[in-house]
Amino acid sequence: MWLESLSDYPVEHILKGARHAIEHSEYLPTLNRMLECCQQGLADLGLPTAHDAYVEACRAASPKSAQAWSHPAVYLAGRDSDWFFLANTTERTSWPVFKEHYDRYCARVLRGESLCIPAPAALEKKPSKPLSREEQLARLHELRQQTGL
Repeated sequence: MWLESLSDYPVEHILKGARHAIEHSEYLPTLNRMLECCQQGLADLGLPTAHDAYVEACRAASPKSAQAWSHPAVYLAGRDSDWFFLANTTERTSWPVFKEHYDRYCARVLRGESLCIPAPAALEKKPSKPLSREEQLARLHELRQQTGL
């Protein structure tokens, strides 16, 4: 069970977490305590705690991809959780959804994968030419016919 639970963490993080747990406890660590200590090692990789990431994702302004994120995993977990869902649902409901996505991205970072935020879509650069008076009247006439006015 220990092997399966700690399999996402690199050996260095497990050793560092074990050292921390042993130095700050009178007893040998439990599996839960070891997982907590390994999670604390995520800060070394620039990853915020899961709840800090959740708060950051919930408070981010739009456009989301243009924000200064503490780590790409925060943005990706928020995107996968659905921004509207995070903004309009209570923490009791949205937190577990976000945490599941965030934990999955953290595991990918721990395996050495590099995450990136996709670039926002650029607006089309077509200079628009104003319609002539005749074209405006023709379109207005079409619109009136379509709407029955």
